Amino acid sequence: MAGPTAPGASGAPGAPGIERPADRTALRPAVAAAVSTRRGVELALLAFAAVITTGALALVEANQEQELSWALLYLGAAYLGLLAAAHLAVRKFAPYADPLVLPVAALLNGLGLVMIHRVDLARIARAASLGNEEPTQEALRQVGWTAIGLVFFVGVLALVPDHRTISRYGYTAGFVGLVLLALPAVLPASLSEVNGARIWIRIGPASIQPGEFAKILFVVFFASFLVVKRDLFTTAGKRFLGMTFPRPRDLGPLLVAWGVAMAVLVFESDLGTSLMFFGIVLVMLYIATERISWVIIGLTIFGAGAFAAWTFVSRVQVRVSVWLDPFADYNGRGYQVSQGLFGLATGGMGGTGLGAGRPELVPFASTDFIFTSLGEELGLVGIAALLMLYCVLATRAMRSALAVRDTFGKLLAAGLGFAIAWQVFVVVGGVINLIPNTGITAPFVSYGGSSLVANYALVALVLRVSNAARQPAVEKRPGAVSGPQQAPLAPLAEASTEMVSRDQVRTPPQGERQTAAGPADRAPRGRTRGE
Repeated sequence: MAGPTAPGASGAPGAPGIERPADRTALRPAVAAAVSTRRGVELALLAFAAVITTGALALVEANQEQELSWALLYLGAAYLGLLAAAHLAVRKFAPYADPLVLPVAALLNGLGLVMIHRVDLARIARAASLGNEEPTQEALRQVGWTAIGLVFFVGVLALVPDHRTISRYGYTAGFVGLVLLALPAVLPASLSEVNGARIWIRIGPASIQPGEFAKILFVVFFASFLVVKRDLFTTAGKRFLGMTFPRPRDLGPLLVAWGVAMAVLVFESDLGTSLMFFGIVLVMLYIATERISWVIIGLTIFGAGAFAAWTFVSRVQVRVSVWLDPFADYNGRGYQVSQGLFGLATGGMGGTGLGAGRPELVPFASTDFIFTSLGEELGLVGIAALLMLYCVLATRAMRSALAVRDTFGKLLAAGLGFAIAWQVFVVVGGVINLIPNTGITAPFVSYGGSSLVANYALVALVLRVSNAARQPAVEKRPGAVSGPQQAPLAPLAEASTEMVSRDQVRTPPQGERQTAAGPADRAPRGRTRGE
């Protein structure tokens, strides 16, 4: 049965013949679902993450024969309070943002906190057995860094009301990123070098890793740059093997990025940041141009540069030799990788259980090699679940990139999502000896303030793009006055097609030209949100 006819629905008051449902929302559940902010789902998932974190802390305490106290409950409540504050900020500043992104990041952060606390207990027990002073608990510091990271998270949401505004500062972001990346190389080794890699800035007891922030700034820069200069990279060149390769004079930006990556590798001895930086450049180039030739050229010149670095840089030679055979120098340079592999083998499929392993036997068990600690006590099943959380986080960012309308937002969200996935690959590949160990930290999981703060800022930018992608538009009907009474529509990616029917359609005789007519004389057609 046809619905009631809305007067004036065709654009003229009282125009007959066009049927419209009285309640659009009732007949379009997809629109009603799209308008929902789903913030309640986000809050429930955040509470679930806090429960898992608190329960895991209790398991660690129980398996370590520690006395269970109300302190664990207080810690869980404090953690939930921090996440609730972040949730309120999202509800206020980005109400239509993806409801899965923040809970996934929070759960990763919580699981990392559990393992850091586990390593703390082992270090305290070892110090007590040796009669040494009790070491500082890194878990308490990590909670403090979580609070600071969430402050940055809220700050980004509040100060960036529209992600498109930061495209105006693309070149500034690129310049600041270069400064942050180069600063450890020009500082004295006493202020920047840790374990042979010059990637830190240390001022008294405080230290930061500027490469974590430079990663985000470079994504902003390349997203802005590729929007403006896209024609430069899509200009037709010569075809070879079924692919269109760029002209030699158009390779300048790629060669500059390659030079920066090689400089980081040579002067800072930081293979991880070099891989991160150049990988992000290549993927964003591919997303902007859809040409695999850019990736082939980039991998070729990076491989040549890496081979030259392996030939002349001693630290790169050490990393490669340990990668090829970590057991050749088991008690020396290969000790960390070997112990990590032994820990993963000990964990097996199901793990030893939280608090029942010996992750402290691996150097840097709470930072660079925290995945081996988790693998030993959670097993292959636990590590697979952890990697699935990272996949969800990266794919939700990619989904926002597909749904958002503007090109800058697409490149920004895709670059940020790939940055997370690529960093996890580099970290996990290093600890399982798939690639040479790089020494960078796992996002949200490893102990470290710089990584945690930078990644919460990254998540805030992803939520900002997601909010723009999921935020419903307001239907603008002909002759309607703009205001709150207008019906919200689903985002373009989720909107359905509306068919406008007519009781009687006048078909002109064959050969007769249809002249300009009123709305009642026009042929019916499908109408979508984008028209």
